[in-house]
Amino acid sequence: MHSQSPAAKKAVVVGAGPVGALAALALAKRGWAVELYEGRPDMRLASSKAAVGQRSINLAISHRGIAALEAVEPAAAHRFLQSAIPMRGRMIHKLSGELDSQLYDRDGQCINSIDRALLNEGLLDQVSQTPTIRTFFNHKVTAVDFDNGSMSVHDTLANKDRTVSFDFCIGSDGSYSVIRRQMMRVVRMNYQQEYIRDEYLELKMPAGRDVNGESTFLLDPNHLHIWPRHSFMLIALPNKDKTFTCTLFAPTAELDRLCTPESILAWFKSYFPDATHLIGEKSLVEDFKRNPRSPLICTKANPYHYKDRAIILGDAAHSMVPFYGQGLNAGLEDVRILSTLLDEEGVSSTPSISDDKNGQDRRLANALQRYTDTRHEDLIAISDLAMNNYVEMRHSVTQLSYLFRKTLDNLLYSLTSPQMMSLSSLIPTLSSLPYPPGKPKGWLPLYTMVTFRPDINYATVKKKAARQSTILTGLSRIGVVVFGAAGAWLMWATADMVLNLLGQK
Repeated sequence: MHSQSPAAKKAVVVGAGPVGALAALALAKRGWAVELYEGRPDMRLASSKAAVGQRSINLAISHRGIAALEAVEPAAAHRFLQSAIPMRGRMIHKLSGELDSQLYDRDGQCINSIDRALLNEGLLDQVSQTPTIRTFFNHKVTAVDFDNGSMSVHDTLANKDRTVSFDFCIGSDGSYSVIRRQMMRVVRMNYQQEYIRDEYLELKMPAGRDVNGESTFLLDPNHLHIWPRHSFMLIALPNKDKTFTCTLFAPTAELDRLCTPESILAWFKSYFPDATHLIGEKSLVEDFKRNPRSPLICTKANPYHYKDRAIILGDAAHSMVPFYGQGLNAGLEDVRILSTLLDEEGVSSTPSISDDKNGQDRRLANALQRYTDTRHEDLIAISDLAMNNYVEMRHSVTQLSYLFRKTLDNLLYSLTSPQMMSLSSLIPTLSSLPYPPGKPKGWLPLYTMVTFRPDINYATVKKKAARQSTILTGLSRIGVVVFGAAGAWLMWATADMVLNLLGQK
């Protein structure tokens, strides 16, 4: 890493969410002078929390996100994990009231429930402590001239416009990205936006009291709780204050019918009786009527960059549905991948002899081109996998056929991949390479590859999972035939024995 020199190039990062904050830190560590712009107020201020509120859906941070944090800011990764609650698996709540624990990993590896604000505020604190990063809240970007390296910004508090110069721009400003829209003026970008039929709404499950009057969890905190109901579902993630954040995902038409307290309660009692009791009828109705219903959006773009001047990361490049818990993890991984490519191309934070006569940094342009060329297939893959996982979560997890395939999947995993690949063993490689060379060996369950193997890129995960699924389907059919034949023989033998006992043969 280089310390900043007086001639350091200037990068602007637009969007101060977790991805933008981590990107700012990554560039600052490479010697860039960084300015971070955010249209909203500083979320760490009490006034901001009261006025803006918090976004819905807790974060489930897993190995890919942790690997990215470790690669850029190891101390931050350790601090966040101290505040996270490990979840070992899914707890399926059947309509009958029966519970079914389905572990995520045979070796006990966990995903981690963490408060979105806690993660974001912690990264912003790290940004504030970095002398080469200047942060501007309440500053909305209105226009960008990438070729001339200038950005128009409106200061909403002072009600003034100003022009900001830059050498490199990172857009991490979310699904409705201004930077992406501005890039479309100069880049022939393929862009797709899709709203799925479902919306989500947040509810709160309070903490309970134990025999000593102390706060306690009303559900097992080391599981992600799911109430699958075929076309919709409720999930619950634990919080440090012993509450659970519950999120309902359901078709818009289904939610539209719930317009009175009576209809809301009747519907919840019918489909989620245990959750209704734990949330409390009064709180449930109040939250349902007060909290916003939010859309689920999926966006895809290509390319992600423009020359040596700009790149989009995180939701600005690839919004996805939250059903694999990979939206944030993929966004943080974007930063790690970009960082390793900058290093591989020898990108400098100061003007170099590799710059052409027009001032274009060829090394930076090559790094950004490599990012688009290698990352696009991965991001399309995880977006598709996330959508497929919704069907699994809301319906398949209760089916005998799913449980049979899962058992077979884990058996083949144990037979061919006896050794666990720990995250700590992967960190050194992932800090210097996008992904290690070579194909993953042995049988690996899809969930394990997505969640616990950040050394395998998403496109490879999808292809390997598809091949394994074909094999599983074949083995399942063979199993049905074998069990069917065995069952027929058993029935014939039983009938024969009964007839013998009755003396009718």
